Amino acid sequence: MRFNYRVIFNVLGLLVLLNGAFMMLCIPFSLHFKDGDLIPLLKSGGITMLVGYITFALTRKNRTKDLKKKDGYLIVTLGWLTMSAFGTLPYILSGSIPDFTDAFFETISGFTTTGATILTDIEAVDKGVLFWRSLTQWIGGMGIIVLAVAILPILGIGGMQLFVAEAPGITPDKLKPRITETAKRLWLIYVGLTLTEMLLLWAGGMTFYDAINHALTTMATGGFSTKNASVAHFQSPFIQYVITLFMFLAGTNFTLTYFGLHGKFLTVYRNEEFRFYATFCLLLTVICSISVFTHSNQGLEQSFRDGLFQVISIITTTGYVTADYSQWASSIVVLMFVMMFLGASAGSTAGGVKIVRHIVLIKNSILELKRQLHPSAIIPVRLNKKAVHRDITFNILAFIMIYISIFAVGSVIMAWIGTDFLTAVGSVATCLGNIGPGLGEVGPVDNFANIPDIGKWFLSFLMLLGRLELFTVLILLTPYFWRKI
Repeated sequence: MRFNYRVIFNVLGLLVLLNGAFMMLCIPFSLHFKDGDLIPLLKSGGITMLVGYITFALTRKNRTKDLKKKDGYLIVTLGWLTMSAFGTLPYILSGSIPDFTDAFFETISGFTTTGATILTDIEAVDKGVLFWRSLTQWIGGMGIIVLAVAILPILGIGGMQLFVAEAPGITPDKLKPRITETAKRLWLIYVGLTLTEMLLLWAGGMTFYDAINHALTTMATGGFSTKNASVAHFQSPFIQYVITLFMFLAGTNFTLTYFGLHGKFLTVYRNEEFRFYATFCLLLTVICSISVFTHSNQGLEQSFRDGLFQVISIITTTGYVTADYSQWASSIVVLMFVMMFLGASAGSTAGGVKIVRHIVLIKNSILELKRQLHPSAIIPVRLNKKAVHRDITFNILAFIMIYISIFAVGSVIMAWIGTDFLTAVGSVATCLGNIGPGLGEVGPVDNFANIPDIGKWFLSFLMLLGRLELFTVLILLTPYFWRKI
């Protein structure tokens, strides 16, 4: 099968054009704060929009309307890489991050909503550029590809292949019959929750600038903050509880959020993944809170708040910090590490393995014991009282096996590069899971500045793998993907 390169470059041009338009949204903050990043932002946005428009315009004529599945996989991966490459311009041209390796690491960490950073003094970065840093996470949260899906039909291109490539393995529920309507409603929910959180944080004592930045990165489950101490900078329980609530919502399947906003609470409650998600959050919060309370001089409320915040932050792969969990009891540190492999709900902005995969894996493992006793019996795995197709079960088993294998091999590679054991396993787990803070030298109060350049490129690759859920990227590395069929 031949690739439709005209359509591929046409869509990439559109994505780059949109990327440049988003850069221009940083201009008002540059003008207001007068930090000197106005010209770099104008140049960055101008260059990006120009390249995007030229590419889009040159490939617009005589293109077919057929977008094959292979084209979709290629567009998604190349789209993320292309946007990340152009996204480095505000950092480089402003001098905030002059080194391309560091700038690319910071940018792809934003677009993949990982939240890993090389910045040692975040508060010294110009406000316009810092807003771009937060905006990259908000764009990546729901996926610029999903935004393009809502626009593609206008351009005469169907977008179902892109949506499937964006969320492989678990077929996304359609809120409406047409994929375009689904994408539009997802973005309306996303924008609405972002604005709501921003207003609550602003009312709770944050400045408007801090409120909008944290709202953007919370709903994206990204975790970039405008403060060196992250959310710990704000000593307001109200602010921390608001962020905790919206991290939880961001980690919930957006289809269920849609149903909840329309009063269909029974539908939400009946969803198995949501019940497991809520139960895990509650149970782990109780365990962590009790441990913090018994091993520190903190009061009961603060112990509960810190435990709740860090559990939700790690499970939803947001990566915000209100306390240095690496200093908690060793059992809790191990528990935090295990949570990096949990993930929140499928259909959310969170990274990680996703709880639904764990549910199917556990159910299939239990049923396998029954199949040993009754080898002729057909016993399907059921999720929400519906039988899960065997192909999906095999897909999930393969995903988890590959995920663990990549973690193991990645940890060895990072150790070979020269990092210590804790840093090696912590950096790989947090980048592959798109979480942010890890263990060792990349813990909750540290950053990735001291990781060697080759390590930063490798971790950038892992961020992309995790954000696109392995298969979308790995399939491009196989020879049969490029064969003409």
